Amino acid sequence: MVKPVPEFTAEIAANGGSSVMSCFQCGTCTAGCPSGKITAYRIRKVMRAAQLGLKENTVNGDDIWQCTTCYTCAERCPRDVQIVEVVTALRNIAAAGGKMYEGHKKVAKNLIAVGHTVDNNDKIKALRKELGLPENPPTVMADAKAKADFDKILELTGFNKLVN
Repeated sequence: MVKPVPEFTAEIAANGGSSVMSCFQCGTCTAGCPSGKITAYRIRKVMRAAQLGLKENTVNGDDIWQCTTCYTCAERCPRDVQIVEVVTALRNIAAAGGKMYEGHKKVAKNLIAVGHTVDNNDKIKALRKELGLPENPPTVMADAKAKADFDKILELTGFNKLVN
């Protein structure tokens, strides 16, 4: 049996999802969700589980990682619930507990490795060269000092520990 955690909504609010309790379960978010049209994702269920304090179900499941953060739900919400911020708060809580969707973990590991979320592989480098562009885009990939500074930020924030 799942045991509710009464202080879970306060934890969500403390992590940026302060409007979680404003949701009155009308279903507008789920009806307009592009991700929900092609997957079993139902943001309304996530919001309700969060409101009920079902922390283990919410942070251990895959649902919070199915959101594409397109903001369709928030734009249509009649109560102006900041749903994406609630999802982000739930993801942050999950990640702090060592749980992260593999796709997100891959992006995070790439960010740590090269300072960029998209891998600059040989195919992309060749295409950039063919287009007359430098192989590395003008991001921290191309600037050793910027990458070193970025690495310091990752270390100080503890971001690199979340995915290792």
